[in-house]
Amino acid sequence: MTMRRNDIDVLIQEVGPRDGLQAVSAVYPTEGKLAWIRAEAAAGVRQIQVGSFVPPKLLPQMADSAEVVSAAKKIEGLTVSSLAPNLRGAEDAIRAGSDIVNFVLSASEEHNQRNVRCSIEESLERFSQIVEFRNTDPAFRDVVLSGGIATSFGCTIAGQVEEKTVLDIAQRYLELGADRIGIADTVGYANPAQVRRLFTRAVNLFGDDANIGAHFHDTRGLGISNVFAAYEAGVREFDGSLGGLGGCPYAPGATGNIVTDDAVFMFESMGVRTGIDLEKLLAARQIMESYLGDEPTHGAFVKAGLPKGFDSRPQYV
Repeated sequence: MTMRRNDIDVLIQEVGPRDGLQAVSAVYPTEGKLAWIRAEAAAGVRQIQVGSFVPPKLLPQMADSAEVVSAAKKIEGLTVSSLAPNLRGAEDAIRAGSDIVNFVLSASEEHNQRNVRCSIEESLERFSQIVEFRNTDPAFRDVVLSGGIATSFGCTIAGQVEEKTVLDIAQRYLELGADRIGIADTVGYANPAQVRRLFTRAVNLFGDDANIGAHFHDTRGLGISNVFAAYEAGVREFDGSLGGLGGCPYAPGATGNIVTDDAVFMFESMGVRTGIDLEKLLAARQIMESYLGDEPTHGAFVKAGLPKGFDSRPQYV
C-alpha cells in the first residue's frame, strides 16, 4: 500500500503541524494550522501530518486534531496523516477521516517506558489492537497504518540501539499488519554511515512488503546528510518540518526536525522530483511563522534562496 505518485521521485511528508507544534509552548490557533496546511498543499506538498490524537490535557496543542483532519480532508490531492499512541486515539483518528494513522514505539526500552509508559511488547500489543479495529470495518479498509520506530539510532536515556533491535521490531510490525514502516532518529544520534547501513538492510529485508520512511532530527547538524544517505540506501519517503520546528523533550538543545525547505531544495537541486514549488513553499513558511510569535525557526535555503541557473540543474545519477 503506497501513498506515492508516479510524477514524483520522493515523497516529502510535512510533519510540522504535529511533530513541530507539539514542541511549541504557545497554543497555535486552528485557523493558523489550516492556513499553513492549505499553503503547503498549494505548494505541492502531497502528504501532511496534521495532528495527534492524545488527551488534550497532555498536549493542548493537539486538542483540535479532529477538526483539523476534517478540514484538511477537503483539500484536493492532499493525503492527511495523524498520530495515535493507542487504540482510543486510533479510533478517533480514523473516524475523523485520517488517510494514514501513525503509531510510534521506541526501539529503546527505556525511552519507550518514559515516553508511553509501557514496554515495547505492550506497545506492539496496542498496535495489534489498532490493526484489528481497522480490519473489522470495511469502511476503514483503505486507512494506511504506519508502524513507527523512534530512537532507532540511540536515545539520551540508554545510549546506542542495536540495528538488530530495530529490524526485529520492523519485522514484528509487518507480521501484525503494518502497511508501512517509519524509522526515526528521534534525538539526532545518527551519522550517514549508520543511516546507509541500517536503511540498506531494512530496504533489502522489507522493501517488497512495506514502504519504508525516514525521519531525522538535526540535533548535531547531520540531518540533511542523513536524508541523502537514506536516499542512496533506497528510501523514497521522508519527513520534514517547515522551519525545522520540533524536537524531542529528551534531547536537550535539539534544533528539531530536518527543515522541509532545505530537504526539498537538496532533492530538487539534484533533479530528484518532489513535486514541490520552492517559492510557494517559502510563502507557506511565512504564513506558518506569522502565527509563531518569538518561536525560533531554522533553515539555510530560506536565507540564501535559489542559486543562479537553478533551472538548469542536472539529473541525479
